[in-house]
Amino acid sequence: MRCTKNKIGEYIEESGYRKNFIAKKLGIGERQLTKYITGESYPSVPRLFQLTKLLDCTAEDLYEFEEGK
Repeated sequence: MRCTKNKIGEYIEESGYRKNFIAKKLGIGERQLTKYITGESYPSVPRLFQLTKLLDCTAEDLYEFEEGK
């Protein structure tokens, strides 16, 4: 299974929160949050759960997966 689409940016936009607010709540810089949004890097499991709580969604909501061969 691999991630085919990252929807973190969409959920942040829908939340109405500013990126700097979310980054501060996660204890990271805005640059790191941007890397999460672009798929350049992925949040650790604890940060992923913080993000899902903050955005009122699940991990499955934030990422689309494709079944591997």
